[in-house]
Amino acid sequence: MDPQNLLFDRTPCPAPRRGWTAAEYFAGVGLARIGLEAAGWEVAFANDLDAAKLRMHEGHFGPSPHYVLEDVHKLSAADTPATLLAHASFPCTDLSLAGGRRGLYEGQSSAFWGWIELLRAQGGQRPPLVLIENVTGLLSSHGGADFRALVEALNSLGYAADALVLDAAHFTPQSRPRLFVVGVAEAHAGASAPARLEGLCPTTVRPPKLVDAIHASADLNWAVAELPEPPPYGSVPLESILDRPPPDDPQWWSRERAEYLLNQMSDRHRAEADRMITGKRLSHGTVFRRVRQTPTGKRSMAELRTDGLAGCLRTPKGGSGRQILFEAGRGEYRVRLLNADECARLMGADGYRVAVPLNKALFGFGDAVCVPAVAWVVENRINPVAERITAARDPAAQSGSALPRTAK
Repeated sequence: MDPQNLLFDRTPCPAPRRGWTAAEYFAGVGLARIGLEAAGWEVAFANDLDAAKLRMHEGHFGPSPHYVLEDVHKLSAADTPATLLAHASFPCTDLSLAGGRRGLYEGQSSAFWGWIELLRAQGGQRPPLVLIENVTGLLSSHGGADFRALVEALNSLGYAADALVLDAAHFTPQSRPRLFVVGVAEAHAGASAPARLEGLCPTTVRPPKLVDAIHASADLNWAVAELPEPPPYGSVPLESILDRPPPDDPQWWSRERAEYLLNQMSDRHRAEADRMITGKRLSHGTVFRRVRQTPTGKRSMAELRTDGLAGCLRTPKGGSGRQILFEAGRGEYRVRLLNADECARLMGADGYRVAVPLNKALFGFGDAVCVPAVAWVVENRINPVAERITAARDPAAQSGSALPRTAK
């Protein structure tokens, strides 16, 4: 499968491989599920505690009896089926600047520990493969202590760890770098020797900050694997995900509202907007509102991006979470919000059936994972190990997914 084609691929997903079942924790609106299915997996269990996200999930997938609406801290091992893989995109709030960088042990991000304890309680039915996704701020949170604690937690459950950073901009026109941490049961890991870690050098998917973080915890149990290059960064243009509403469509803002946004730009951004307006063809940029300190005090500023990428989709908590489209050329300009379908395409989920208001859709997509990024990680790092695991089992055992009983 070509990951670059995932954005516009409306064909049915391939049938899952026999025994390739996954549990999707912090499942949200199901974008990880779409990526897993594209890579040949079947999601047998899903969990989240947000009823609004479950409603959005069912608006796309239909009734989902496998989706358990519950706090992960309250789940028991009896609630979860045995699977080959567990995927967890736990809340990033307290690992980001927006959440004050409180860390892995605080607030919503501490849900990670509830998930770890659930895996611990599964004992011999623990999946031999896990995949974690979160913001890259995890690498520097508390001076790197939180990243180390996460890897130590995986090690304590019998997993050797790998890590990579992948940006959605390799697949869709959205700047969205994310950290992925892989856990492989030691029996299947082929753990990296310390000497090999010493020779670990930066690559596209392991940038210097990640390599430094791995080196800083070289005493832990790692299974770092070679990975191919992802598709070229920025190769999917912003225009490819945009709808084309006519100039009189009500999605476009009034002239007064659009002019107000233009006047919120700094001199530099306004000059770029004017260049677009006087251009001979229509061009597009995206705008976020930011509160910035100016000589006259704090004020809301409109910041225009024209590199062919949208900014990172976020939940719309305040005006800065709503991404704005600026279309200009031939002496004119128009302004509107990106609609729900366009946001779905930015997440690599073209065709996602959105049956909720825009703000609810933005909450769902802003908390989600980029579909083709998940598929790329799973195809290139998870699937080769899954192949080895299933090949080592006889056909009667392929529906099971337990770790060795000694790995507690």
